[in-house]
Amino acid sequence: MPSSQAPPAGATALDPTAVRPDIADARILRVTPDAVRATLEGLRADGFTMLLDLGAVDYLEREPARFDVVYHLLRLPQRAAEVDAIGTPERVRVLCGVRADATIVPTVSDLWASADWAEREVFDLFGISFAGHPDLRRIQMPDDWEGHPLRKDYPLRGVARERTPRPSFALKSNVAAGTPAAGRTAAGLQKQIADVRRQADGLKTEDGKPR
Repeated sequence: MPSSQAPPAGATALDPTAVRPDIADARILRVTPDAVRATLEGLRADGFTMLLDLGAVDYLEREPARFDVVYHLLRLPQRAAEVDAIGTPERVRVLCGVRADATIVPTVSDLWASADWAEREVFDLFGISFAGHPDLRRIQMPDDWEGHPLRKDYPLRGVARERTPRPSFALKSNVAAGTPAAGRTAAGLQKQIADVRRQADGLKTEDGKPR
């Protein structure tokens, strides 16, 4: 398996894992999409049977691999023992670099059932596909949603709305201070005032004095 000490080829400051110090209770392994499946199978066979999390990160300007698919694995002691003999859980973080022009990695949903929805979320929000996944479709955004919202170059207003120019009155700075409310806002305020007045009238006696 690749060593966590050696930075990947072409790593720059845009890749935090290339300059980040070692985590005290976790190893960091960097792999390619071609090797990630074999690496994870080997870790599982070695006792890392728990997949804690599966996610992704977009390093927009990083080359050659723009994205990282991140796997957090945990190995617990196999047998009960005295406290001193148990030791501590072992953690491994596997980082799989993915190129922007080849956003596909093999699924591990058959190794860990918890990877099923996690891979769908990465597919939905980052546009990274998982080959062999049994039901790879969006999980948060609507099926007809355009684009992948967690990509760093995704338009703030969404792809479809970005094609529509903003109206000139959209910004609050275009409304002068002290301008009275209008339309639905004014109607809502009037209703709120009327409700308060009715409540106050109900607390008065017949001669108009407070109870």
